[in-house]
Amino acid sequence: MAGKVRVGFIGSGGMAVAHTGAMESIRDAQIAAFCDVVPERAQALGEKYDAPVFADAGKMMDEVALDCVYVLLPPFSHGAAEKAAIDRKIPFFVEKPINVNLKQANQIAEAVAGANLMTCAGYMNRYRKGVNAAKKLLAKDPAVLVIGGWIGGSPNPNPEVPITMWWVQKDKSGGQFLEQVTHTVDLVRYLCGDAVQVSAAAATGFNPPVPGCDIDDATAVTVKFASGAVANLYSCCASNAKGGVDLRVFANQCAFTMDGWGHDTVIHRRGKEDETIAGEGNIFEIEDRAFLKAVRTGDPKGIKSSYEDAVKTLEISVAANKSTATGRTIKLASAA
Repeated sequence: MAGKVRVGFIGSGGMAVAHTGAMESIRDAQIAAFCDVVPERAQALGEKYDAPVFADAGKMMDEVALDCVYVLLPPFSHGAAEKAAIDRKIPFFVEKPINVNLKQANQIAEAVAGANLMTCAGYMNRYRKGVNAAKKLLAKDPAVLVIGGWIGGSPNPNPEVPITMWWVQKDKSGGQFLEQVTHTVDLVRYLCGDAVQVSAAAATGFNPPVPGCDIDDATAVTVKFASGAVANLYSCCASNAKGGVDLRVFANQCAFTMDGWGHDTVIHRRGKEDETIAGEGNIFEIEDRAFLKAVRTGDPKGIKSSYEDAVKTLEISVAANKSTATGRTIKLASAA
């Protein structure tokens, strides 16, 4: 492809701000159009980047020559935007989580495969140096046990901040484990391979009642992998004294600790000094650069998570919710 990669944005909220800000440092990127159901959001970014704005994604793709689109929507809003991109054979990047509806996500994945379309899912932690150093060592010394998750405070919906309103509704967000801890779930898949079964339990009734809130206060999830490894993963949105993000990976001869949003990584190896690799502050730029290069060159090898691969991450999260509801261990269809 000659010239810059022309990018359209479906969804003009906080994630659009993050990705457009990252693209300001990517000389091959041209921010070309915005779409949002809230006109003011699209208009604000359209004015900033001198780009046209739309209320309909299909109309945007029909009227503006785009090389790819970024689908930056709440979990419950997916489906039509991806279909519109597939119908027009426009490569797309989709932020996590890719959906709350596993059946719909599988249908989209099948359509993507049928169109032989380039895609990317927004699991940016796969691009971190520390994570990939761990992955390289684990290829020879596989993980045995993984422990990790996200701890945060009690929900406090604010009508002026839309995400706080839908995030507390399980049918819209999928709950904290599906919407937020999806980053950890995906990272464990990246390091350990595909999962085969999931069991989970939830805690409720500890947070003060909030109108419209029906997500779990905490979730504890056990995942069994095809490799034989096991993981204990968790979410909590009821801890107002201390919170954070962490992941611990234990293999036979090495172990890894990853802390914070940046996943600062410490590599522990038997008989050797520990090695520390700081997390990258510009991870959105790194992730976007990889996807846009793939679009420009037609070579997807730099993309670390395709849409089809991200469906397997969603399947684990959906299975966790099903397990908390039924009390049963859920066998994963993708492992059959």
